[in-house]
Amino acid sequence: MSDRARWAVLGAGVITGDFVAALPQAEHGVLHAVGARDGMRARAFADAHGAPVAGTYDEVLARGDVDAVYIGTVHTTHAELANAALAAGKAVLCEKPLGVTVSETEDVLAHAGGVGLPVVEAFKYRFGPFADRLRALISAGVLGELISVDSTLGFAASVHEGRLFDPEIAGGAILDVGCYPASLVVGLAAWAGIDAEPVVVEVDGVVGAVDEQARARIAFGAFEARIATAITADLPRTAVIRGTAGVLEIANVWGSRIVSTADAVLRRPDGSVEHIRTPTVSPMAAEADATILALRDGRTEAPEMPWLHTRTTARLLADWRAALG
Repeated sequence: MSDRARWAVLGAGVITGDFVAALPQAEHGVLHAVGARDGMRARAFADAHGAPVAGTYDEVLARGDVDAVYIGTVHTTHAELANAALAAGKAVLCEKPLGVTVSETEDVLAHAGGVGLPVVEAFKYRFGPFADRLRALISAGVLGELISVDSTLGFAASVHEGRLFDPEIAGGAILDVGCYPASLVVGLAAWAGIDAEPVVVEVDGVVGAVDEQARARIAFGAFEARIATAITADLPRTAVIRGTAGVLEIANVWGSRIVSTADAVLRRPDGSVEHIRTPTVSPMAAEADATILALRDGRTEAPEMPWLHTRTTARLLADWRAALG
């Protein structure tokens, strides 16, 4: 590997464009190649973003001058492309969800473990100073024992067609955006030392060709999570975490593709209020750097999104979807 790792991106869509735009802010990697199903589309995307190499997925993965791969394609291709990248000796940063099913997710992680290469599920809100501060607060017991969390993420799509509404490519709210609050509650439970498996207690929502809106109440033992998501309704980007020693209110827990979260408010039972503010970073650049640091250190996981969280989130999403029908 050169001083700065050489990235290939697979997929030439909007989210891949956002990743490429963020990559110059990364410390440990640069854009080198673009892969797409259509080599001509890959070449056009590469020319637009200054990548010297372009080709089909297979052509890009066969190259010896690619160290890591970012996967920004539709959900149903994530596991297949991740396995192909691992087989070609590349580290993988894959957009969520890593697999559409639990078995797909487990297969990719088993493959990565076998070849000793990193796989990082790209939940960008997990990376950066605010994410580090949140983990530290929960792990240190600043909120006391966790009681509950309420968290939502949803938007009203301008048109009801395309990948979001196509069941053949795993469209729907839960896998596209509901995975964010699901992964958050998994993280909170783990950081608080709660080892109970999540149980979906109650669900409701709106289901057409795909799940358009969905809510769930989830129990991690005595810790309760209430989460909601939508692709046909705007929902707040918030999280409210309640514990025996305080309440943490996060107005924009997810940040954006451009800038990470900065602010939260901690309210204690005695009425005191602490305003928490952290520096911001490009979260997509931060997740890229976490992947390369794992590769250089010989680790298969990034601590921000460890495989245990990926596995538990995959099971929770599958249970939520099955319960909603």
